[in-house]
Amino acid sequence: MPPGDPVNSSTPRHTFPPYGAFAEARRITALLRKETVGGMLLVAAALAAVVLANSPAAASYFALRDFTIGYEPWHLKLSLGAWAADGLLAIFFFLVGLELKREFVAGDLRNLRTAIVPIAAAVGGVAVPALVYAAIASQNEALRGGWAIPTATDIAFAVAVLAIIGSHLPPALRIFLLTLAVVDDLLAISIIAVFYTDSIEVLPLVLSLAVIALYGLVAQRYRAFFGANALAAWLVLLPIGGAAWALMHASGIHATIAGVLLGFTIPVMHRRADRDAAGNTPGLAEVFEHRFRPLSAGFAVPVFAFFAAGVAVGGADGIRAAIANPLAIAIVLALVLGKPIGILAMTWLTTTLMRTKLDPGLRWIDMAGVGLLAGIGFTVSLLIAELSFAPGSAEADTAKVAILAASVIAAALAAAVLAARNRQYKRIALRDAVDENADGIPDVYQREG
Repeated sequence: MPPGDPVNSSTPRHTFPPYGAFAEARRITALLRKETVGGMLLVAAALAAVVLANSPAAASYFALRDFTIGYEPWHLKLSLGAWAADGLLAIFFFLVGLELKREFVAGDLRNLRTAIVPIAAAVGGVAVPALVYAAIASQNEALRGGWAIPTATDIAFAVAVLAIIGSHLPPALRIFLLTLAVVDDLLAISIIAVFYTDSIEVLPLVLSLAVIALYGLVAQRYRAFFGANALAAWLVLLPIGGAAWALMHASGIHATIAGVLLGFTIPVMHRRADRDAAGNTPGLAEVFEHRFRPLSAGFAVPVFAFFAAGVAVGGADGIRAAIANPLAIAIVLALVLGKPIGILAMTWLTTTLMRTKLDPGLRWIDMAGVGLLAGIGFTVSLLIAELSFAPGSAEADTAKVAILAASVIAAALAAAVLAARNRQYKRIALRDAVDENADGIPDVYQREG
């Protein structure tokens, strides 16, 4: 709403601030470019897993993935694949929690009117795919339990694809995807807790939340100390965070939730008493993001992808059999069509009801690209498939092949749409790179895409 407009003005408001904070936009753009290397590592690890899982070395690959290690009395004797999915991926979700908190506290999402649209879009992106699946597969009683398989978005893969092809896409688009994907995964994990978990251990859950609160208290109280001493976080905060993760895992709730919650406890701003002395020194959340992002992008996420992506497709016969299977059809259509339809429909509905507008730098075709990108189900979808059907059953194998196929199709379609948009934004950026208006905001954030 322009300055001076009355509060009850009928002028449509923007989903994101009209031009965004330029410093924030530059930060997000730089971050996106840095993630390109991590995205390439992730894709390479996933491709290597698929090749190995369908090669003569498949037995060795699956033996490695299923090799168990850990302390059984603490319910932590897990396979390497589970350690990667539940443990290493928690590092990635910790960084997601850091970045989202920064956006909510000091970035473009600090206004509820700004955040509500991607949150509503995530709800649509969960509900519509579930309805599409149910409409196709519910006639077969044996398949009804898999209704939640297409509800999840694989945030690691989606952000990686966006990082590889979206160097010049508006930063607001990445913020939208990040918020949507995290809420989407949280909803999917909540579905697991309610519909696919036999029991939740209350005591470990309460203890986990208590330890997370302690973690946040220590981080808040000694933020300057942890910001200045890199080793301190490893010696003090890591053991506390590890205990919170282990207790969350023991509770029966997906352990990566602990990573998000721990990230949300890290302070973004300096204490009021320290702000003058701190000057332009970044807050602890930004410091931690800088320190731990290489560990996440360069090791944790690629290793996770290597173990998660290894699905045996069964050769040409397996692919042909899956194409005609109602389960595979339901999953593919729900992810490839249901996701973008749900996201676009809820985005349009929310902006219409709230009389808001998209960021001026975004177009509905950009949102369609993000909707397609959200159809990359993969990680949590594979997890739900394992919970929905008996391990090693024909339904479980078909579901995994369908998830892999749908994720590839969604990624390809999203890449085609967003790559075309990226080229257009790149042309505008090159033309206007040194052309700023009186307010110092580059024309690229004002011109229509």
